[in-house]
Amino acid sequence: MIPQEEQRAVKWFLLLFYIILLGYDFFYYYLFPKYIVKGKIGLPSNYWYLIYIVLFMLIPILLYLNKANKISWIKYVFIVSYMLTVFIVDILTYYGSKLRYTNGNVVEVFLILSLPLFLNKRYFWIVSIGLFSKYFLMGIILKSSIVILASIFIVILSIISFYLLVRFQVYVRAISTSYDNQMKGIVKGVIATLELKDPYTKGHSERVANYALLLAKQLGILSKDEQKTFYYACLLHDIGKVHIPDQILMKPGKLTNEEFEIIKSHPVVGANAVKDVEGLSNSICVIRSHHERWDGLGYPDRLAGVDIPLLARISAIADAFDAMTSSRSYRAAMSVEEAYKRILEGKGSQFDPNLVEEFKKVFPSWVNFHKSYPWVKNIEKKKEVL
Repeated sequence: MIPQEEQRAVKWFLLLFYIILLGYDFFYYYLFPKYIVKGKIGLPSNYWYLIYIVLFMLIPILLYLNKANKISWIKYVFIVSYMLTVFIVDILTYYGSKLRYTNGNVVEVFLILSLPLFLNKRYFWIVSIGLFSKYFLMGIILKSSIVILASIFIVILSIISFYLLVRFQVYVRAISTSYDNQMKGIVKGVIATLELKDPYTKGHSERVANYALLLAKQLGILSKDEQKTFYYACLLHDIGKVHIPDQILMKPGKLTNEEFEIIKSHPVVGANAVKDVEGLSNSICVIRSHHERWDGLGYPDRLAGVDIPLLARISAIADAFDAMTSSRSYRAAMSVEEAYKRILEGKGSQFDPNLVEEFKKVFPSWVNFHKSYPWVKNIEKKKEVL
C-alpha cells in the first residue's frame, strides 16, 4: 500500500474503532439494561476499565509512531495490545466466576471486515488467528460451547474478508502496474529531453538511480513502494537543469561565478517542478538536496550533517561517483578506483561518514553495474573509432 494511503486508512480505522468500541459498550452495558431489559447496569467487572486504560495509553505511542513515519507499525502495535488486553480481562472477569460470558464487542466484527482495507495478508492472519484463538481458548477455559461457537463465527467472517482482500489486491496490483508504467514513460521522456541538451550526461540519471538504490537496499531502510519512489526521484534529480542555457550547461571550460550560480539553481527549480507529482512527495528531498554537503558548504540551503535528509545524502554519493566515472564536456572519466578513493577522502566533509562506510560494502556491486552498463561500452567503441 502507498504510504500516504496507508496513513489515511490507519487514521480512519482507529477513529472508527474507538467510536464503535466506546459507543457499543455504553449502549450494551448502560442504555440497553436501563431502558430496554430493565437489568443490571454497568460493566461486568472493574477489570473492564483496564481495556479503556490501555487503549487511551496507546494514543501517545501511536502518535509517536506516526511522527516517526513508522505507519506500518501502528496497526500491529494497536491490535496486538488490544487483543492481549481483552483476553487477560476476560480471564480475570469470568474464570472461576458465575457470571455469564457477555464479551464480544461488535468492534471485533468491524476488525474482521476492515482487514481488506490494508491489503496486507500478514496483518490479516494476525487479526483473524488472534480473534479465533481468543474465543476458542476462552471456550475451553470456561468450558462453554457457546463461546467456542463464536470462534466459528469469526472463521466465517474471516473467509469473507479474505476473499475481499484477495480481490482488492488484484485490483490494486493492476492499478499499480499501470501507474508504474505511466510514471516510467513520463520520467524517461523528461530525462531524454534533458539528455538532448547535454549528451555527455546521457545515462547519468539512470546510473545514479541504480547506484543510490543499491546503497539504500544495503541500509534496509525502504519498503518496496518506497524504493520505487526513491528510484523515480533519483532519475529526476537533475530535472532542474532543463532551464539552464546550453552555453552554460555544455561549456568546456571553467564556469564564471555568475554561471555557477545559475547552475546552482537547478535543485530548487527541479524540486518545484515536480512537487505536486503524486507519489514523489516523500522523496522530493533527493531533487532539492543532492548537492548539500555534510560540512554545510553545499547548496541550495547549506544544510549540514543529519539536517540533510538521509535519501539526499545517499543520492549525493551516487551522483558524485557517477559524475567522476563518466566523461563530461570539460574532462575525461576517472577510473572507478580513483572515484572510490575520492569518495573515501570526502568522508566527514562532503559525505555522511556512516554512509561512506556502507558505500564500501556496496562498492563491488557498483563496479559490476558500471562495467556492464551499455553506455560504457558505447563510449569505448567511440574511442576506438576516433
